[in-house]
This record gives sequence, structure tokens and C-alpha cells, in this order.
Amino acid sequence: MSMAVIGLAAGMALGFAGYFGGFGAFLVVALLGAVGFVAGKFFDGDLEAGDFFRTRDRDRDRRR
Repeated sequence: MSMAVIGLAAGMALGFAGYFGGFGAFLVVALLGAVGFVAGKFFDGDLEAGDFFRTRDRDRDRRR
């Protein structure tokens, strides 16, 4: 499935949530969509758990 189709589906879901459920439902759908996106990237192997816990100082020390 192309990224354009996924974006279209996400936009439609947010639009329906905003129209029928109000702004609160819009925010819940957007938050859950972001969580699902990160989980999908994690399970695909594009992200690692350590990416969320590394500090910038550690990376800067490694470059020296």
C-alpha cells in the first residue's frame, strides 16, 4: 500500500472523528494514529527501543 493511500485513510479517519465526535475525538484519533505509526515502525525494524532513550550528550561524546 502506498504512503499516499495510507495518508488518505488517516486523513479521512481524522475528518470523520472531528465531524462526528468533535475536537476531543479528533485528538484521540490523532494520538492513537501516532502511537500506531510508531509501533508499526518498531515492528518493521525501522526503529529500535534505544532510539527513544539515548541522550544527545552521549552521541556528541562518541563523535570526538
